[in-house]
Amino acid sequence: MGQFTSKRDRLVPGDLPRVHFSTNEEGPPRYSPHHFEARSQRQDGNLQIPPTIVVSDVDSSASECHGSRMELRRSSFYSTLDLVPQLEHYVSTLPCQKTRIRPSLEALRRASDEVEVANITTDSGVLPVTDCGNEESQAPQEKAPVRFGWFTGVMVRCMLNIWGVILFLRLSLIISQAGILLTWLIILMSVMVTSVTALSISAIATNGRVTSGGAYFMISRSLGPEIGGPIGMVFSFANALACALNTVGFAEVVRDLLQEFGVVMVDADNDVRIVGVITVTFLLLISLAGMEWESKTQIVFFVVLLVSFSNYLVGTIIPPSPEKQSYGIFGYSSDILLSNLKPDWRGGPESNFFQMFAIFFPSAIGILSGANISGDLKDPATAIPKGTLMAIFWTTFSYLIISVTLGSCVLRDASGNMSDILTGNITDGCVGLGCNLGWNFTDCIQSQSCKYGLANSSKVLGQVSGFYYLITAGVFAASLSSALGFLVSAPKVFQCLCRDNIYPYIGFFAKGYGKNDEPLRAYVLCYIIAVAFILIAKLNTIAALISNFFLCSYSLINFSCFHASITNSPGWRPSFHYYSKWTALFGAVISVVLMFLFTWWAALTTFCIIFFLFGYVNYNKPKVNWGSSVQAGTYNMALSYSVSLSGVEDHVKNFRPQCLVLTGPPNQRPALVDFVGCFTKHISLMICGDIITEQDRQTRPQDTTDWLVKWLNKRKVRSFYTPFTADSLRVGARHLLQASGLGKLKPNTLVVGFKANWRDSSPESIEDYINTIYDTFDSNYCLCILRMMDGLDISDQFDFEVNQGFEPDESAENDDQQSPERESADDISDKGDSDQIKTVFQNDQGKKTIDVYWIADDGGLTLLVPYLLTRRKRWHRSKVRVFIVGDEQNVEEGRNEMMALLKRFRLDFNDVIVMTDSERRPQAKNLSRFVDSVAPFRLHDEQQEGVSVQELRQSAPWKISDKEFEAFKLKSERKVRLNEIIRRNSQHAALVLVSLPVPHSDCPSALYMAWLDTLTCGLHCPAVLIRGNQQNVLTFYCQ
Repeated sequence: MGQFTSKRDRLVPGDLPRVHFSTNEEGPPRYSPHHFEARSQRQDGNLQIPPTIVVSDVDSSASECHGSRMELRRSSFYSTLDLVPQLEHYVSTLPCQKTRIRPSLEALRRASDEVEVANITTDSGVLPVTDCGNEESQAPQEKAPVRFGWFTGVMVRCMLNIWGVILFLRLSLIISQAGILLTWLIILMSVMVTSVTALSISAIATNGRVTSGGAYFMISRSLGPEIGGPIGMVFSFANALACALNTVGFAEVVRDLLQEFGVVMVDADNDVRIVGVITVTFLLLISLAGMEWESKTQIVFFVVLLVSFSNYLVGTIIPPSPEKQSYGIFGYSSDILLSNLKPDWRGGPESNFFQMFAIFFPSAIGILSGANISGDLKDPATAIPKGTLMAIFWTTFSYLIISVTLGSCVLRDASGNMSDILTGNITDGCVGLGCNLGWNFTDCIQSQSCKYGLANSSKVLGQVSGFYYLITAGVFAASLSSALGFLVSAPKVFQCLCRDNIYPYIGFFAKGYGKNDEPLRAYVLCYIIAVAFILIAKLNTIAALISNFFLCSYSLINFSCFHASITNSPGWRPSFHYYSKWTALFGAVISVVLMFLFTWWAALTTFCIIFFLFGYVNYNKPKVNWGSSVQAGTYNMALSYSVSLSGVEDHVKNFRPQCLVLTGPPNQRPALVDFVGCFTKHISLMICGDIITEQDRQTRPQDTTDWLVKWLNKRKVRSFYTPFTADSLRVGARHLLQASGLGKLKPNTLVVGFKANWRDSSPESIEDYINTIYDTFDSNYCLCILRMMDGLDISDQFDFEVNQGFEPDESAENDDQQSPERESADDISDKGDSDQIKTVFQNDQGKKTIDVYWIADDGGLTLLVPYLLTRRKRWHRSKVRVFIVGDEQNVEEGRNEMMALLKRFRLDFNDVIVMTDSERRPQAKNLSRFVDSVAPFRLHDEQQEGVSVQELRQSAPWKISDKEFEAFKLKSERKVRLNEIIRRNSQHAALVLVSLPVPHSDCPSALYMAWLDTLTCGLHCPAVLIRGNQQNVLTFYCQ
């Protein structure tokens, strides 16, 4: 029963894309962004396979000139325009092509009326792909950018950074102090932190495409710019400092080597500076040569390190010479192994487990080296997890092997003196394990003057190895590879940060050059920073900060993974499944704990820097939308609290005026927006309702909603914006009253502007306006009507149409002057945003008064609104005066009763004025003005002969008969009299609030409109007609 049908509108030229297919015999029809085409697929009564549509960025007439291979786009069997799922619809860009978009719903619904396609299909239903040559395709193509796989791009880089100078110069010290067992514990604890972080990196990297930016990109896209921005800045700076540190480490080794040969250029410190600057300059030249050369250099360093490790392992097997034995090296020995298992803390209270941990942990900061060049990887989603985890595994294995082999071969203390060899079996007075091995190191042990052994020499690995200088080459390779890796990482991360425009004055460094988009400017900046700190040459303090910067990054990476998982966002779908949100949380917490355990003052400094940068970004609120997990978390919290709030019963103490404000486009009635914002901001709900007629909807730009929301945000108004299409103001308002809000976050107060031009309006528009007020009371809503002296509508300052629900005729006069063509939303937005018109509600009100004429007890809303206003900074000095109706005999009694009530309500309103002359007859001129205002709407007795009241009410409900006029005469006079009192007492007030009379069901709309006009006319300040819903919103009870 009843078949649902819809009318298909014809295509409007210029509004929707037209359809045009070329139908030559050699090629398929071409579908482009400018042309759509569809056709029926039935031939001989049978359903045929739809043709494949070949996509081209150009018209068919020009297609021969643009011909690299076109991509096939197969249509579904529903319609030739309705395409099957395509990868190109889900990517933001395609190489050498414009972004592809699927046909809109409007195009799918309308196109079939005008589209006819020639019957061009192959037997299989798939059209062939043609190649079409052009001048560009015949020209030699530019060489593709260099992209790295998981081995050279991630694994090698991470291993080179983890195999740093600590392995060669500090691991022996850690073994001597902590012992083999605790050294293994230190290594495994470091690996635990880095492994958990690597799992989190892997999860984030496989949740969508990762471009350049490394750790900054991952954190910012997960936690938003507020957290990502500070980390990007700190992380880039930390990488630049790490480059300087590793360069200084290399320079110190070179200086020591030169001193062994008796070569001194200036002095110890300046030699380090000279060698360091020359080295970092050489590394910069390698970086500027491009990623390909940098990668080849890293491979050379990697090979050198492998050779040096092999050299070390071979040296542990070769029987030691007497010279090596004098250095405490005796080859594998169970006695040495057992003696080195336990710790031997030296150096006083500062020598402890966490001190050794702090010395070793910087070697683990290299796990982000591969992720930092994510933009240069072939497949970051595969390369980052695989390469990082493999690097951690092999470097951990190497550290464990080296620590146990070193602890099995070398004594803690040795003199290096060949004369300390024992002759015979005389061991009297001999101290230490060396006595059992034929050496007497007693003198240097007791005097603590031993220069060799695990505890005293940093060159133990070279002494153990088969060839000493291969270990020196390994030290060079480790330090230079790390410095080069950090010199590349810092500019890559900083370039991504600059392109996001989160911080000012750094956009200059965002420019990239060449096929790999090399950040040459950022390279130079990183070089300058590195040289500056190399010249300082005292980096112990900075080294502590660097470790804390990297730990802070690890913590936030882990927290990003945890937060994205805990928010249950549908967009969190990493293809790497071997992670846990709880291990990620553990990694985040343990990283922060380690920051304070290592160097508490450096941890505090790091957090201060982060919070400062966070505060800047949070204050400026950059215009970016990355779909961060913070947004998902905010949604979850809002949804959870909204649902839980639904189960809470309303209580008078928690009443808030939650306002539905019929503003039309908010930027056209800023005073109405600002007035409601004054007492709802940070307190209660505000929804700006915009009722759009069908005629306005046709000419309304599609992105109007977006820029109106931006206008509200720019004005710092905390409000929702809800457009609604309806045939009239009343219908739209009725639906908004019923449907606006969510759960308990639902409006309870309607706020509208006063219809200032009601005398010149059509009777139907007056009836519509008054019926909206009737519907408000019928829905048990509170009501506020704001009247400004100059009106609310500022649309005459713009060229676009306004919602005609409030002051329609003013804007209707300009309809004929408007261009029939649609304006773009950008043009309108520029007009609205360029001039944020200031209203009286944005000014400081000083010590002016807020006059409240509390004529009728409405539950207290008339008092609550001015109280909320006085809590705002602009109104807090304003004095509230309360006017009440009374008689001359009981003036003091009435005032005291009201003062007692206000005191119980805890409202600081101390000025109560009793109006004793409200019953007097109004002045004749004012009464005459009122009669003249309703005269056009009067229906005199001689005009209604033979017509019943009911028929009159149905045909012209706004008309006022003589009988009705006389019936409401006394009430009309009281309104006129009250206006006289208001004008006499409130000429200099900042705001006047008057109790709104509730209309009787038999009161004509024109008469009620005249009452509203009469109550507020003649005032030079904003006036508010306000009425609660007769339910208490104030209480003096505690429960």
